[in-house]
Amino acid sequence: MNIQITGKSIIGFSRGNESGTTFTAFNPATGEAVEPNFYSASLDELKEACGLAESARIAFGKVSGKDKAKFLRQIADNIEALGDALIQRATLETGLPNARFVGERGRTCAGLRMFADLVERGDWVDARLDTPNPHREPIPKPDVRSMLRPLGTVAVFCASNFPLAYSVAGGDTASALAAGCPVIVNAHFAHLGVAELVGLAIMEAVKTCGLPEGVFSLIFSKGYEIGQALVKNPHVKAVGFTGSRVGGRALMDIAAARPEPIPVYAEMSSVNPIFILPSAMEKHFETIASGLHASVTLGAGQFCTKPGIVVLPETEETEIFTSKFGDLISYTSKHPLLTEGIRNNFEKLSAARKTKISSAENDLQGFDVNASVFQTDAETFLADSSLEAEIFGPTTLLVNSNKREELLEIARKMEGQLTATIHGTPEDLLEYEDLIAILETKVGRLIFNGYPTGVEVGDAMVHGGPYPATSDSRTSAVGTRAIRRFCRFVAFQNFPNDALPNELKDENPLGISRLIDGKLTEK
Repeated sequence: MNIQITGKSIIGFSRGNESGTTFTAFNPATGEAVEPNFYSASLDELKEACGLAESARIAFGKVSGKDKAKFLRQIADNIEALGDALIQRATLETGLPNARFVGERGRTCAGLRMFADLVERGDWVDARLDTPNPHREPIPKPDVRSMLRPLGTVAVFCASNFPLAYSVAGGDTASALAAGCPVIVNAHFAHLGVAELVGLAIMEAVKTCGLPEGVFSLIFSKGYEIGQALVKNPHVKAVGFTGSRVGGRALMDIAAARPEPIPVYAEMSSVNPIFILPSAMEKHFETIASGLHASVTLGAGQFCTKPGIVVLPETEETEIFTSKFGDLISYTSKHPLLTEGIRNNFEKLSAARKTKISSAENDLQGFDVNASVFQTDAETFLADSSLEAEIFGPTTLLVNSNKREELLEIARKMEGQLTATIHGTPEDLLEYEDLIAILETKVGRLIFNGYPTGVEVGDAMVHGGPYPATSDSRTSAVGTRAIRRFCRFVAFQNFPNDALPNELKDENPLGISRLIDGKLTEK
């Protein structure tokens, strides 16, 4: 698929105007602008996209699981058909290697096909049937049947750090389309060309599958006006966001202040603590140091699951571990961060920490930074809440603790997180069950003897956590559960069989599993 990047928004099947404010993406390796210019959408263009989505909403919500599956698979096929042009543009706009995007493209397309399989199978709708009993005393029991139905148009705000997997065709878009919701994407300024390429792949899939024009739109915008107006638009019924706590909280407040408040599913901030227990430090300090270094510096530390705090025991091996880890950090090659703003924030927050024990010393250009590691003790950490703040980039904080109660207090004090990791033995899990009990209330995913970077995409995965990791700890942004964010339950009482959705009909024409009078039935 040979597509020329034009810099114009995608409004249904049309393109935005070449007028108004222009802006560009940047090459983080050099700090130089990347052609072409992009045109910031106008409020009228945004209104048109929202109107098209509203016009498509009911028709798209009635599309069968089989046809939605065909659509999602067509999107994946179209993205793959973009070939090397997509990979090369992603590398140009992020400073990350081609291999990263070969993998991320694979993950994105696998996610689309995972949701295709889910909606084609059909049992995700949680169909429930309570059969009637007209002879029940003192009042007859009605026939009640319920299932999940699409929520309405979803606004998706792309992430800076995943130009494919958390952006135009990422998990939020894929799960919303799978649910039967039209999607309007607000592209991230860090990877505009990638956004346009993927957006056109989705638009072509809408056309190929004969779906209504307003099922998908992509908006380019400079500044905050268009994004804020998107959340305020009455046709938008939910928001998906991945980014900073400041940005996510701003969208939450806007959505809550609407005449009709709507949910914002925001993934925002996490330091993903790692707790290394004495047994693990004594036996595996060298391999843990190597694994930790790889996790902290993966993607220049620009993963939402990067471990930003590591709690260490005070053992004979801890000093050796700290020295080895510091050496690994000092030998780390420079790497550009995704945007000038991210680079500046990394430098500002790092400079505010006074306990650096090691850093790389490379000559820098563009948006480059050097990796670093800081260290403090438990007493200082517990007294200074600023040490809990996330620093987006290749750095982490080591916290030394020699008392069990300090360890537990650190866990109690922490904000909500996406993940927490424990290194130890199976016996330690029994001995430290109080630590696990605390962490379970703080995170969405607990990891044993591993590292939080790398999120498996599947049915069981939970990528979420209490605020401020996410805006709603009951949800997951990864895996098949993500579809539930963009649905609501609808019950049909005493409807004739022919008027019911296929999922709720007596004959079960789709052959799905259903809960009938409290008993789960097979196909």
